[in-house]
Amino acid sequence: MSRTRTATAALLTLPLAAAALLAPATAATARPAPSLTCQGKGVDAKALVRARTETVIDAPLSTVWKLQTDVERWPSWQTHVTSMDRLDHGPFRPGAAFRWTTPIPPNPATPATSLDITSTVRQAERGSCIRWTGPAVGEGLHIDGVHVWSFQKVRGGVLVRTEETHTGEQVEANVPYATEILKQGLEAWLDELKAAAEARSCPRG
Repeated sequence: MSRTRTATAALLTLPLAAAALLAPATAATARPAPSLTCQGKGVDAKALVRARTETVIDAPLSTVWKLQTDVERWPSWQTHVTSMDRLDHGPFRPGAAFRWTTPIPPNPATPATSLDITSTVRQAERGSCIRWTGPAVGEGLHIDGVHVWSFQKVRGGVLVRTEETHTGEQVEANVPYATEILKQGLEAWLDELKAAAEARSCPRG
């Protein structure tokens, strides 16, 4: 995607493109903190639109990892993933690819009603991190995204951190606004991942 119930992010948050088209351009945001990495690779260092957030999930790491990497089942727990197709077979690994869709709210700036996102896993370390990249395309819209996830066992569960960057004419038209919408989308995704993982976990005695 929850706090916002906007589109998930993954490689992007759905209202992002439309909102950036509608809002006036403003100054760029301040330099972000060092990015998350997976096997030494991070988000797009040159991207102007960047967001990062984290949460602790009270569930086993295996449960959290399974939910996040079993992409074909995303629609069962992610509100705004309306379709999903795995483009390869076998385990979730570097080179794995999947195509998914998510709706765009009606707006006067674009005729697009949904975005088609094609994500390709570039790096993955089981139970530790994921990095995928890919475009999100709608009528009159094109956004390129890089998304990194980090998973770490901590007291009370699993610390999940995520960071994403977007590039494209539409989002770069208003960097601060697009960044805020992206951040809200990442928070919503983590909210839904947390809820799904904790619901699947046995109560702790």
